[in-house]
Amino acid sequence: MSENKVIFHIDELDKWNLLLKDVSILLDALSNDKFYIEVLATSEAVKFYDINEILNTDLNFMRNLNDKGIKFVACNNSLTTYNIKSDDIINFVDKVPIGTLELINRQSEEYIYLKAW
Repeated sequence: MSENKVIFHIDELDKWNLLLKDVSILLDALSNDKFYIEVLATSEAVKFYDINEILNTDLNFMRNLNDKGIKFVACNNSLTTYNIKSDDIINFVDKVPIGTLELINRQSEEYIYLKAW
């Protein structure tokens, strides 16, 4: 059994649905492997985590991915930029102070970087 470490980075709102589909497909492909998968939202993509926004956020789908071990993370600098308070983000989303530093740290831990496309 192999170990896979992946960090998905998203910074555009309109790419969320494709990214979540890609995460789900990868998760299915890794069903017999140990994995660490993180989804980091920066820039305008953090708006997807805002419970006050009416976006196409499929909370059940995201919660299901989270229950299977997918970690969702928001850049606090981006949250501040868009005036999104900690109490207003989805309850299973973690915050990191700086998205760029999170990417650096994960890559130093041998995570593979995948940008939403």
